Amino acid sequence: MGMILFIGIALVSFLVSSVLKNKFATYSKVPLSVQMTGADVAKKMLNDNGIYDVKVVPHEGTLSDHYNPATKTVALSKDVYYKNSVAAAAVAAHECGHAVQHATSYSMLTMRSKLVPAVSFASQWVQFVILGGIILFHSFPMLLWAGIALYAMTTLFTFVTLPVEINASARAMTWLGRSGITDVRTHDKAFDALKWAAYTYVVAALGSLATLVYYVMMAMGGRRND
Repeated sequence: MGMILFIGIALVSFLVSSVLKNKFATYSKVPLSVQMTGADVAKKMLNDNGIYDVKVVPHEGTLSDHYNPATKTVALSKDVYYKNSVAAAAVAAHECGHAVQHATSYSMLTMRSKLVPAVSFASQWVQFVILGGIILFHSFPMLLWAGIALYAMTTLFTFVTLPVEINASARAMTWLGRSGITDVRTHDKAFDALKWAAYTYVVAALGSLATLVYYVMMAMGGRRND
């Protein structure tokens, strides 16, 4: 049953990722009605929200766009930074949505930031601890439970990430429409792009939860078999 669940989630993740890439490829070919690149959109959204201490910089990679609260930097992939398109505007505005969250002390972003040190530690060691716990379960069962606790921390992080990402997209879409960056022709396309991006986080969270439940069932089953 567990293997079927994992295969199902893996397939859904692959399909969502494929659709997302296709959506962005399609909307990257649809120009905005205004002559603005992703970098222009980002800078305008930051300024419109009274944010002047965040830098917008080009970044290597595809769909590698992100906001770094430590350096106050919105890093945009080159296809977003230099391009005039619906996809570029949607991505740029979404990442600036995180900058706005940071500037306004959005509670879920604050919570996620506080979890980062613990999650970084958990991510580094969780697979080793769980593997050791499985091998040594009958002689040292608490090791597996320690691994499960570490994995639970990473699962919690994926679920805290969901409202952060959804809220950033909501801020982006509201601002894009209000500022006239998108119009009747392009607004729904921008929304569609961000919607599919959000689905990747939903699938990741569900996949992490399914794995956590699997490990718990494994530990409980091993205990019953003692």
